[in-house]
Amino acid sequence: MYIRSFLLLFITVCYTVKASTIPIRRIRLPPNIERSSSENYELKRRHARAFAKRQDAINLFPTPTSSIVSSETPQPSESSTVDPTAQASQLPTDANSPRKYVVAHHMVGNTFPYTVQDWADDIALAHASGIDGFALNMGIDDWQPDRVSDAYTAAHQSNLDFKLFLSLDMSSFPCASPNDAQALRDLVNAHASHPNQLQIDSKAFVSTFAGEACNFGQGSTANGWKTQFTQHPDLQGKIHFVPSFFIDPATFKDFADVMDGDFNWNSGWPIQVTTSFAQSAEASHSASESASGSSGLLGIVTGAPISALTSSLESKLETAVASVLSKLQLALTKFIGATETDDQHLAGLAALSGALQARDGSSSKKTYMAAVSPWFFTHYGPDSFNKNFVFLSDQHLYSKRWDSLISQRDQFDVVQVITWNDYGESHYIGPIKGDQPNSQAWTNGMNHTAWLDLTQYYATAFKTGQYPTIEKDKIVMWSRPHSTNAQSSDPVPQPTNFEIFEDIVWAVVMTTAPSNVILSTSPTNSMTFEVPAGVSKLAIPITPGGTMKGVIQRDGQTVVELAPTADEFTFQGSPQTYNFNAFVASATAD
Repeated sequence: MYIRSFLLLFITVCYTVKASTIPIRRIRLPPNIERSSSENYELKRRHARAFAKRQDAINLFPTPTSSIVSSETPQPSESSTVDPTAQASQLPTDANSPRKYVVAHHMVGNTFPYTVQDWADDIALAHASGIDGFALNMGIDDWQPDRVSDAYTAAHQSNLDFKLFLSLDMSSFPCASPNDAQALRDLVNAHASHPNQLQIDSKAFVSTFAGEACNFGQGSTANGWKTQFTQHPDLQGKIHFVPSFFIDPATFKDFADVMDGDFNWNSGWPIQVTTSFAQSAEASHSASESASGSSGLLGIVTGAPISALTSSLESKLETAVASVLSKLQLALTKFIGATETDDQHLAGLAALSGALQARDGSSSKKTYMAAVSPWFFTHYGPDSFNKNFVFLSDQHLYSKRWDSLISQRDQFDVVQVITWNDYGESHYIGPIKGDQPNSQAWTNGMNHTAWLDLTQYYATAFKTGQYPTIEKDKIVMWSRPHSTNAQSSDPVPQPTNFEIFEDIVWAVVMTTAPSNVILSTSPTNSMTFEVPAGVSKLAIPITPGGTMKGVIQRDGQTVVELAPTADEFTFQGSPQTYNFNAFVASATAD
């Protein structure tokens, strides 16, 4: 079983970047661990991008006695009721743009028992879900190259157009000497010419997780990666290097001859939203309401001008949203799925391209790879990997981030789903298999494969420029397994920033025609939604003892019913351990 702990950073952002702390591969510790200023400077890498204010459309949440229309809008529109399939022709497209890819981050470190058949199964499922390839995150374990070779073998045997590329985990690999770089070059060259290797401009696509502290004995990060990796005779002209360096995008221009692009790992979540940030945002939101003499909910909920809505709908929206989302959550809505961090990274790449053009006349466009992720929760105690925190994942984060990427798709070349199988951080969308990194306490029984249905829909829209027509009615629902404020005897405390979550069941409903949708958590708590054809984002509050049920009805007939058993899901008030992972379920019409 594989997992390593390494010291990295977490930076809390509130429009300005502030250094904090965090250890472990894949996200760092909460900001209450004190370090010296020199240590903080050295750790200033991960989770440092700021999200500015944005008013994205979200969907409506009726009260138990309300019945109102709720639908997804791919972009902010002047109507609160839009069939997204009708918006396809309005998406930005460029017939001359290169092919776009959707890939998923696959943790090779969790695949010790994998066979070629296991890889084949993952590849088939991912391909059927709209995913074009895997970013194979590999670390230093001596068995991992064999699993990577098995993955390439399985991809070739599948006869599918499925691509693979290495994501070198530089929080695992040593990178202080030229010999360390030689080991990395050997790994890359082992598969660079494989028929299933992802190629960009006839060069093998290679990425990293971190690496901004590596110099391979050359005195600087940029010179180390340049002389010992990208421009070394072993690899020069052979690779397209798109690392995830946790650095200020304004410094990308210093990485000429190193970066062919950038992977913005942190763009998958609104990472700046901590409890203190949320409280400040709530206070600011309340002050704005008082100054304007209005609740201001409509602009947040629909993204539409108030003048575009009827007074009747205004009243229903005000009541509906206020009944489900707290003022704190309403204040955070504008950060869900926002793209300001993408804009910062794209500006950094533009500056890098400009520096190259000024130097030697090169005008090639740099590759930008954005992240999308459905969730984040990790719960390791001080006696283990000592990382115990959440990122805000409520308010249909996965769908809204996809919508943001699709609405600006001409700016993005690749979208990487985080992740296929990182169980330790709860953002897996693939089946639970292989080796878990001691995460069974919060992943067992918490299947996420229902999110693959959403992945297929949104990935298709991103790659083609058209939201696909809904061919079968479907419901996807998810919720945490216990109340936000539940108390437990768990020796590991509640995760840092747990207060930003709401006790809500979230739902995405795909309908082939106008329908009624009934969500319920008990015989006495249900909501009826009148929805158009297309995709609708819905929600219903839940209390301890509640379950989840969703029904699509049309013409008086039940079309789809989703009803996990009480054994599969019951919302707890006094859990044995804290678990802020998501239980996800779905049902599809026959």
